[in-house]
Amino acid sequence: MSDLLSRITISPDQCGGRPCIRGLRIRVQDVLDMLAGGASHEQILADFPYLEPDDIRASLAYAAASIGDTAVIAA
Repeated sequence: MSDLLSRITISPDQCGGRPCIRGLRIRVQDVLDMLAGGASHEQILADFPYLEPDDIRASLAYAAASIGDTAVIAA
């Protein structure tokens, strides 16, 4: 999983310091929002040809690692 996470970059000078894909100006959140909205991997890759399949997997891995010890309580 560390290979995937190495695709995620964070720079205070880019996208407000939010996690991005390989130094590009597409945020992890953008990829996750597209997936949550029902976009398939194929649709995302077609819309953003500079992304690679492992970039989508890296976004998911980053999200999973980010909430690893976080509990969500639904009301």
